[in-house]
Amino acid sequence: MVRVVFPIQFLTMNIKDNNKINVLSVTLAGFFGESMNLARIKFFGLFISALCKVQTVCFERIAAGFDSNAKVDSSLRRIQRFISEYVLDTDLIARFVFSLLPHKPPYRLAMDRTNWKFGSTDINILVLAIVYKGVAFPLLFTMMPKFGNSSTQERKDLMDHFIRLFGVETIECLLADREFIGQDWLEYLNHLGISYHIRIRENFWVDIPRNGHRVKAFWLFTHLRNNQHAFYRQIVRIKGQLCYLSASKVRNKKGLPEFQIIVSYNKPEYANPLYRERWQLECAFKALKSSGFNIEKTHLTDLDRLKKLFALVLVAFAWVYKAGIHLDSLNPIKIKRHGRRAKSLFKYGLNYIANMLFSNDIGKFKECCKFLSCT
Repeated sequence: MVRVVFPIQFLTMNIKDNNKINVLSVTLAGFFGESMNLARIKFFGLFISALCKVQTVCFERIAAGFDSNAKVDSSLRRIQRFISEYVLDTDLIARFVFSLLPHKPPYRLAMDRTNWKFGSTDINILVLAIVYKGVAFPLLFTMMPKFGNSSTQERKDLMDHFIRLFGVETIECLLADREFIGQDWLEYLNHLGISYHIRIRENFWVDIPRNGHRVKAFWLFTHLRNNQHAFYRQIVRIKGQLCYLSASKVRNKKGLPEFQIIVSYNKPEYANPLYRERWQLECAFKALKSSGFNIEKTHLTDLDRLKKLFALVLVAFAWVYKAGIHLDSLNPIKIKRHGRRAKSLFKYGLNYIANMLFSNDIGKFKECCKFLSCT
C-alpha cells in the first residue's frame, strides 16, 4: 500500500491552525493523499464530521453541520456535486477501513443484506463485513437493482472482490444465514477452501456417504433438548457438496422450539459459537440505520449515487466504532443483568466523537482523530 508523505510545512501549518477540519484532513491525508487532492480530502473531513454531529444522511442537515465559513446553501451544492459527479473509488474506501481494523488477520467474515423502501423503490444492499468482539466492520458491498435474495453470482463476485483486494489467506471463515445456500455457492467455497458456517433450513435433505441413507437434516439431531447443541461426526453431502453439520435447539421469535442447523466446511464443533457472531452484522445495520446515521432516510434512489453515500458513511462508521472500542478498553460499558451492554460500542463512540466536535478542545480532538489513522 502506497501512502503519500506531505511536506512538513503543510502538516505543521494545518495542525497549528487549531481548526478541527484541518486536523482531520491531515489525518485522512496520511492514507488518501496520493489518490485525492486536498480539496477532496477536506470535503471528506467536513462530511464525516458533520454526519457524526447531525447523525442523519439528510444533505440539508449535513450541510448545516459543515465546520466551514461557507453558507449552508453553498455547502449543500458541494455535497450534491460530489454525489452526482465525483467518481469515487470504493475500493479505496474498503482498503482504508481494512487498514483501521483493530486486529490482525485471519478475519471472520459475515455476509448479509440490508434493505429498505423509498416510496415504491426497493433499496437492497449485499454487504460483506469483518466481525470482531461484538462489532462488524462493513468493507465491501453491492447495490442490487432488485427486491429479494442475492444470486449465487452476486455472492461470488463479492467474495472474489475481497480476495482480489486482501487475499484468501486473510479469511478465517465466512458466516451467513439461510439465504446464502445453494449447490453452486457451496461448490465455490469448497473449491477455494474457504471455511464457512452457514445456517440451512431444518428440512434440507442430507445424504450420508457412510451408509447411503438420505434423511432430513433435523432427523440427525432429534435427541437435542432446548438450548443444547451438538455436531454430527461424519461427513455428509448437502446440495451435492461434502460438508459437516451441527445444530442447536432454540426458541424462535414466537417462543416455539426449532432447530438451528449449520453447514460447515470443517470444524463443526466450533460452528455454534462462531455462527452467533453473524449477528454482529445485524447490529451494524441497525447502527447504520435507525440507531445511528439513519441511512434509510436518504431520498437517493440512483444506485451509483447511493453507493457513494454508503461508502462515505462507512468511513464515519469505522471512526465511531474504533473510538467506542478504545473507550470501552479504558472505561468498560456496564453489563446489565441480562448479560448485554447498557449501550453499544457504536453509541459509546458516536457520543464521544460528537462531543469532541462540539467542544473547543483541539488537543482532545487531535486524540480523537487518531482513531482514523492507519499508522
